[in-house]
Amino acid sequence: MIASASSMQINALHPIKPMFLLKPASLRPSRIRCAAATSKPSKRYSITLLPGDGIGPEVISVAKNVLKLAGSLEGIEFNFQEMPMGGSALDLVGVPLPDETLLAAKKSDAVLLGAIGGYKWDKNEKHLKPETGLLQLREGLEVFANLRPATVLPQLVDASTLKKEVAEGVDVMVVRELTGGIYFGKPRGFGTNEDGEEIGFNTEVYATYEAVDHDIWVDRIARVAFETARKRHGKLCSVDKANVLEASMFWRKRVIAIAAEYPDVELSHMYVDNAAMQLVRNPKQFDTIVTNNIFGDILSDEASMITGSIGMLPSASLGSSGPGLFEPIHGSAPDIANQDKANPLATVLSAAMLLKYGLGEENAAKRIENAVLDTLNKGFRTGDIYSAGNKLVGCKEMGEEVLKSVDSQVAAAV
Repeated sequence: MIASASSMQINALHPIKPMFLLKPASLRPSRIRCAAATSKPSKRYSITLLPGDGIGPEVISVAKNVLKLAGSLEGIEFNFQEMPMGGSALDLVGVPLPDETLLAAKKSDAVLLGAIGGYKWDKNEKHLKPETGLLQLREGLEVFANLRPATVLPQLVDASTLKKEVAEGVDVMVVRELTGGIYFGKPRGFGTNEDGEEIGFNTEVYATYEAVDHDIWVDRIARVAFETARKRHGKLCSVDKANVLEASMFWRKRVIAIAAEYPDVELSHMYVDNAAMQLVRNPKQFDTIVTNNIFGDILSDEASMITGSIGMLPSASLGSSGPGLFEPIHGSAPDIANQDKANPLATVLSAAMLLKYGLGEENAAKRIENAVLDTLNKGFRTGDIYSAGNKLVGCKEMGEEVLKSVDSQVAAAV
């Protein structure tokens, strides 16, 4: 019997805590693993793995092993099913998201994605690009809230391109609306203007919760953001471009209306151009940010670099029900694929988010989070986060060190 993933309900999200502010767990002899491994699993979950392209298969392999071990120590058994997606699916069956892949994802308790895309498919028509498969997957799973934490770890503060006094202590959560806005708005396409000149056009559309097309509701993403801020430090900054764009004016109007339901959360507003500047000028002023699809896409990547490397950051995409989608925010990095140079920690931490937000398995999630901290405390670094005095390792060895740290922990406490 598959255990239900009821924690995927947006209105029942577990408290959203900083992903990394955890103390390394105490050590105990390896007999703990043996004891857990010999007991019968009390819970079983089905996980769809989408390795994808580039470094995706390498980082998914590491995350899968970490999930298996952390789960076994908490009496959890996983049934993993690997399915093609992105460029690999294009090469295999000619489409970026095969029907069989989407069906498997929908039937699972959670989905873990590696990375998609690569130079090989850059010149494909839009419907045959790997990225189209990702948009189709999000739409098919009906996930609309993308949570991207950006926390500067004490061990990696020197890896940030910002001054230490600016980067130290940064802990931001970006809540991005995922299924509406200019990426999905209609009309869109190519045409000619009144002068016969060729043009391309897109449409930014958002609506209230009561709108017929639920993909463009502002209210539901606003509520997720307020709930997230309430469980963090009680501050929410809504980012828009309400001085120019009608869609942003409407966005701000609805966010202000929803704010009445959350009098304990301090709401502020900021134009997106100013927000982009403030993120590098004084990032510690932000706690939780909520914004639309395109602004969130840009700002979350900018926030990630404050931490020192995009290879460290996970993400969760959640819906009202059904399986969530969990993935690192980095790309497929084809230049280093199959060279054992990839940093697997963002995918490992995405697995921790899968456990926490997708399955409600807090203990197993904390094992993974603590293991990542412990591994960094021991000085292991992949090339993207390496600095003098640490040990440079590849993707596989980093994964092995995380496994050692997971295996050495006492049972995690909620």
